[in-house]
Amino acid sequence: MKLAKHLGALSAIGGAMLAGQTALAAEEPFVNPEWADHAWYIGAGAGQSRATIDRARLSRGLTANGATLTGFTTDEREAGYKLLLGKQLNRYFALEGAYFDLGKFGFNAATSQGGVLNGQAGFRGASLDLVGQLPLSARFSLLGRGGVNYARTSTSFSGNRLFAVTDPQPRQSKLNAKAGLGLEYKFSEALALRGEVERYRVNDAVGNRGDADLYSLSLVYKLGRPAASPVVHAPAPEPEPRMAAAAQPPVPAAAPAPAPVAVSEKVTFAAQTLFDFDQARLKPEGMAALDRLLAKMQGMNTEVVVTVGHADAIGSDEYNQALSLRRADAVKAHMAGGGVEGTRIYTEGKGESQPEADNKSAEGRAKNRRVTVEVVGTRAVTR
Repeated sequence: MKLAKHLGALSAIGGAMLAGQTALAAEEPFVNPEWADHAWYIGAGAGQSRATIDRARLSRGLTANGATLTGFTTDEREAGYKLLLGKQLNRYFALEGAYFDLGKFGFNAATSQGGVLNGQAGFRGASLDLVGQLPLSARFSLLGRGGVNYARTSTSFSGNRLFAVTDPQPRQSKLNAKAGLGLEYKFSEALALRGEVERYRVNDAVGNRGDADLYSLSLVYKLGRPAASPVVHAPAPEPEPRMAAAAQPPVPAAAPAPAPVAVSEKVTFAAQTLFDFDQARLKPEGMAALDRLLAKMQGMNTEVVVTVGHADAIGSDEYNQALSLRRADAVKAHMAGGGVEGTRIYTEGKGESQPEADNKSAEGRAKNRRVTVEVVGTRAVTR
């Protein structure tokens, strides 16, 4: 059966996972995309495997001396599983190795002369694939894979018609091609669920070459997720002890301090100044730019800081919205680490909804990829 015929089943899996996405809508956005795009991962999957028994060839061997075939039953479905180890190369590709066991498939045949032949073949081995991932949204991705599998085939025959085969217990190991399609749903940056159909090209150890399919659900877990960086506030210095002083003549009352004035400052940073392309982790030069802003805020009684991320029009609306919010969150985290109270910092992601220039040109798109920081507070003025 062709792989394309099973895409309906994968779509049903995707629909069920999409129904559960509403419950996760309030979850915090992904904040470690650079780690997720380069992490090692492990996984395990299980499901149903299918193979085709070569009935025509076996029938010819059983009826070669004039006997009539009176019965032929097959067991072409089995339980299969796989264990995964992979390395994410970037957001779109991963290199993945696996150990697989597709189970054992068999048949029972009988002839009019009382002849019986029973057979069973099992397939297990290792595979290496290049996995392509096409994001459909922040959590859903379409998967495609292509690679090779090295399968060990163990076949055994029994019954009184063994002359129909040349070897009752043949074994064979061979390298063949492999391909697959699937859907992935991310519960978090570390944990994902996959639904896949994979086709393994295999040999049955008696000269036949065919295909075995595995329909599976897998859990995949990425290793080494960075811990959230706590914001540390320095304790206020304790007052220094003072010695009692002799009585001093009265000091004239000091002039009243000037009343603080309200100030509002808004700074716009080009996204490429703060981040690498399609990333939300601050670059060293981006941190330095924000540190200069924090230095200007010294002496200000900060009331509110609003960080707003923007994106150009390349990519889906949903992806650009999530990227702009992740970038605003990254700016917030750095400013909080620099001493600004986190409860006073608010973030927004505008995606591609508020362009400053035309997205049809590279120059215009660069202007639209930006993060604005608005600081509102009061500052004492010197008379």
